[in-house]
Amino acid sequence: MIDFTEATEELNNYKGSEKKKTLIYNNKRYLVKFPDPIREKNKNISYINNAFSEYIGSNVFKISGFKVQNTILGTYVYNGKEKIVCACEDFTDGNHILYEFENLALSVNPDKKIEEELSDIMGVIEEIENLTKLNIIVQDNIKEKFWDMFIIDSLIGNTDRHNGNWGFLVNARSSKAEFSPIYDCGSCLNSKLADEEIDEFNDVEIKNLAINCHSCIKENGEKINYMPYIKSLKNEDCNNALLRNFTKINLEKINEFINNISCISISRKEFYKKIISIRYKILEKSYKELSINKKG
Repeated sequence: MIDFTEATEELNNYKGSEKKKTLIYNNKRYLVKFPDPIREKNKNISYINNAFSEYIGSNVFKISGFKVQNTILGTYVYNGKEKIVCACEDFTDGNHILYEFENLALSVNPDKKIEEELSDIMGVIEEIENLTKLNIIVQDNIKEKFWDMFIIDSLIGNTDRHNGNWGFLVNARSSKAEFSPIYDCGSCLNSKLADEEIDEFNDVEIKNLAINCHSCIKENGEKINYMPYIKSLKNEDCNNALLRNFTKINLEKINEFINNISCISISRKEFYKKIISIRYKILEKSYKELSINKKG
């Protein structure tokens, strides 16, 4: 792994709850995320495994064919202790500006703060697709991109895809906007679980964790439970996203990627592979049902 300790540091200007630094490595700027201290009582571990979740979650998106923020797993010596960190490459520059969805939502409707209610998000997306009055040309089908992201978030169990960690990359010269590379996947794959807890889980408990995983996106005030929601086949946009994306999910490559991460325990690797596999099979069943219905 890369040691980022001696990398050039800049004043940090990134948001978010984790401890982070802005470092320059090989002439590229990185947001380097450090492990979070555990704030929950009776937890006998020193940090949350968010670096692993960020790294694996981002690469599951990449393996599935998405444009993704480049991430590197590395180390950093801080206060005499070596920490495992995830370095996230900054994909913005002077010509490409990131506008998070929550900021564009305020531009579209300054009278209403948009939170995570699905109907509100869809309403803003419909307005965002026509931003000509702001001299912005939206090139992507934003609704499709949103639901594509939702499918892979369901696979990795991302519990925090709020309106501040996805958005649009705007070219300052041409005013053309596209769906930004996927970023901020640290709240996936049960990042708060210690290895000791994982070791105690049986197959039934792992299956329950896989199935009962909620997005922070809400429908009628309730957080959406990914797997039952997708299985219900009640949302046509979600169904179409599953049809578009399922065949791009390569479980063998995902498992191989996880196996090749040297700094993760064997039990954690097996946990990651099992929980992703359980969700994959649920998505596969729904995909097959939709495919049959489409042919019929």
